[in-house]
Amino acid sequence: MKISGLLTRQQEDLPGLAGVARVERRSGDLPRRVRAGDIAVIDHADLDRRIAEALVAAGVIGVVNAAPSISGRYPNLGPEVLLAAGIALVDGVGSDILNQVKDGAKIRLFEGGVFAGERELGRGVEQDANSIADQLIEAKAGMATQLEAFSANTIEFLRTERTLILDGIGVPKLSGSMEGRQVLVVAPGYGHADDLRALKRYIREYKPVLIGVEGGADSLQRAGHKPNVIVGAPDTVSTDTLRSGAQLVIPAHLDGHAPGLERIQDLGVGAMTFPASGNPEDLALLLADAHHASLVVTVGFQATLSEFLDRGRSGSNPSTFLTRLRLGSKVIDGPAVAALQRNRTPMSAVVLMVSAVLLVVAVALLVSGLGAAAMSQVADTAGAVSAYIKGLFS
Repeated sequence: MKISGLLTRQQEDLPGLAGVARVERRSGDLPRRVRAGDIAVIDHADLDRRIAEALVAAGVIGVVNAAPSISGRYPNLGPEVLLAAGIALVDGVGSDILNQVKDGAKIRLFEGGVFAGERELGRGVEQDANSIADQLIEAKAGMATQLEAFSANTIEFLRTERTLILDGIGVPKLSGSMEGRQVLVVAPGYGHADDLRALKRYIREYKPVLIGVEGGADSLQRAGHKPNVIVGAPDTVSTDTLRSGAQLVIPAHLDGHAPGLERIQDLGVGAMTFPASGNPEDLALLLADAHHASLVVTVGFQATLSEFLDRGRSGSNPSTFLTRLRLGSKVIDGPAVAALQRNRTPMSAVVLMVSAVLLVVAVALLVSGLGAAAMSQVADTAGAVSAYIKGLFS
């Protein structure tokens, strides 16, 4: 999206894109404060897809990044997500912009500059689809180094969490059985709402146990499905969903501290903690596996190579990699299930085909002049069968 030439109601005499600035050094916390029409000011090198999706969902119109959104270490996916949603991205402005821009103030973006009225606060690079594509091509050269770091992190993670990954020790016990049942886990990943709608028929036919991960629990509620289990920090889930009667599992640090537990206590809702260093999506998968689910269908998950690397700064990608290995063939992506469901011939279509064939046969008999004799024979046979059945019960 090009910024130049756009006008705003607040500053009709000045060109560019204007909005309220939301400044956050920890970009992971920003989506909770940002509102539709805001401009996010962040300092996040290698902007990952998860943060970008959260900003898109919040409805921001622009992003000012003090750091390079693509450093060249690996081809991260965040900038593409922002531009695809029509969100302006001004990149590499420098860390001083976090001090120059006041949170809640109105700022304006124009041709790579960040302005307060006519005063320029900082200047970076206004990105577009072509510039991002060129940087991603160059960044692919950094994937080998990133893979080496990924392997080292995976080994270290296995050292600290081997009892959880290998033996399931530490997984909380849930009421209600998942044993032998299918489980649907919905996370708030990109496009998850559309994927969930595509699984409406699957949910109706198989009645899986429904696990909502953070905002995925709200999506289940909005789609008319009550979650059986909610996994995630309470401040990422609406109050109505928390009070829906689902079992709540809160991820906790290894020292036992569970962020957001105070809110649960204020609401008077029961909850259990899950001390582990993995992300909430992986903990939901481990819950299903430890409770002997027969199949786990995922919605809103990202598990391609690029997406593994794209989450490198969070330290959660070794958890995801090992969790997927743990579940093996038991886990399947939701869109694949929806595709298989679409390819199945519905029973209504079978009935319609049989009816059509019978109609053709009946018409052929009538036209041939044999219809009366055939119908008489059918009636005699039906009468004989009826008499035989009555004789069995007399």
